[in-house]
Amino acid sequence: MRETPRPQGTAGESGSELPRHRPGSAFAHTPGASRSGPPHRSDGRSSHTPRDARHTGPPVRSGTIPPVPGRTAFSLSLLLALVSGLSALFALTTWQVAADGPLRGLDERAGRALIGHGPRRLTEFLADLGNTQVALPVLACAIGWSLLRGRRREPLGAALAMAAVPLLVVPLKDWIARPGPLTEVTGYYPSGHAATAAVAYGASALLLAGRGRRAWMMPVAAVLLTVATGIGLVLRGYHWPLDVLGSWFLCGLLLLLPYGLGRVSRSRRRSSSRTPRC
Repeated sequence: MRETPRPQGTAGESGSELPRHRPGSAFAHTPGASRSGPPHRSDGRSSHTPRDARHTGPPVRSGTIPPVPGRTAFSLSLLLALVSGLSALFALTTWQVAADGPLRGLDERAGRALIGHGPRRLTEFLADLGNTQVALPVLACAIGWSLLRGRRREPLGAALAMAAVPLLVVPLKDWIARPGPLTEVTGYYPSGHAATAAVAYGASALLLAGRGRRAWMMPVAAVLLTVATGIGLVLRGYHWPLDVLGSWFLCGLLLLLPYGLGRVSRSRRRSSSRTPRC
């Protein structure tokens, strides 16, 4: 049998001819194609998801955190709750002492039973922690360290809180005129030593407290020093227990108001700075 010869190129041809692209085929996706407009599929139908129809959201900087409006509201609600609670406790204590209520009678019986207990040198040392010669240098060092770190608002708040102690305590002493446990001299409510210790050590803890796992150490140390001062004052017979408690309630307000308001304002500024801009 004779086979049918296949067509071959001539000697002048370098090889077989390249295939030609048909119009309307995948050649339409090639850059530089003569067609303009949105890209088309190879079968001639328009794409279901053209790139021109994609809509992206507003540009957000990488690494930013969206604002959390509930966090600021929670901080403000907590601040108001603490202020209301401390104000109510201070008002109740002051009213009972000034009106010679039943709480004052219980307080004086407990104070008489506690006077003289504990080692004298230790209780005297604890009571001396509320002296201005001891507490104020501690606060001054904390304020200086905070200023060196470039902070301005917190040291100012600590100084104002400390300056408000005599402005509030001295008029209350003169108005209530409560006698002391071991003397008939009046002017023992609220305790000035307890107030000085609470504000000085509390403000120092707020200024020196850092971040991380050991951030709790400074507040705990401030609470221990404040409580130790109150215990020494009661055991040595310098003040009644309600004198100390009333000072703590009052100084809690002095520490809470400037630092709480400053914290809320900082969280608001932080939330507004993180708001994405279109």
